[in-house]
Amino acid sequence: MSVLSDTIEWLGDSAHWSGDDGVPHRLVQHLGYTSLTVAIAAAIAIPIGLWIGHTGRLRGLAVVSSGALRALPTLGVLTYASLFTGIGIKAAIFTLVLLAIPPLLAGAYSGLESVDRRTVDAARAMGMTELQILTRVEVPLALPIIIGGLRSATLQVVATATVAAYIPGPGGLGRYLIDGLALNDYPQVVAGSIVVIVLALVLDGIFVLLQRLVLRNRPATVRIAA
Repeated sequence: MSVLSDTIEWLGDSAHWSGDDGVPHRLVQHLGYTSLTVAIAAAIAIPIGLWIGHTGRLRGLAVVSSGALRALPTLGVLTYASLFTGIGIKAAIFTLVLLAIPPLLAGAYSGLESVDRRTVDAARAMGMTELQILTRVEVPLALPIIIGGLRSATLQVVATATVAAYIPGPGGLGRYLIDGLALNDYPQVVAGSIVVIVLALVLDGIFVLLQRLVLRNRPATVRIAA
């Protein structure tokens, strides 16, 4: 019970909610790393996933590659990345991008594969080009699953970004966990974990609402495209 009460006391201390080491500043850092990481990974994975889903080519390679990337040990990749890029934010971003690519890639090609082939054939019969079919038919229909991949990648990065604080340089909410463990300050560790969990739940809720909004508006989008 002492850890719980100390954690509540830690969270209620105004000193922990101001300055460079305060929760708001660390939270902004964490969101910044997450946003940058997901943006870079999406720019790489989603176009490739859409191409795979549209053409059906290299799907087996994509599945194997995604599985291999998911199996990579985060701390090991972070350590090796630090050896090549130097200790700092570059190594952390590189590691997190590798971990964010699989769900984004899978969401993109799985989303397009879920589209009824008869709908695609009908679009071709109407004289649409392959690019028009992709952008006006397949992507609107696949958007909920694509967003699902984005949701999965974001939540994974939010959770895994705490490990990036293992190396000097990156800040974020992970500092509470790493520094707390180093100092045996368990209330700080628990408090940091609680903030990360709350952040993940809030982001998850936002993506759930976004997916529902897309699902509700999807029929109108498809009718316009058709």
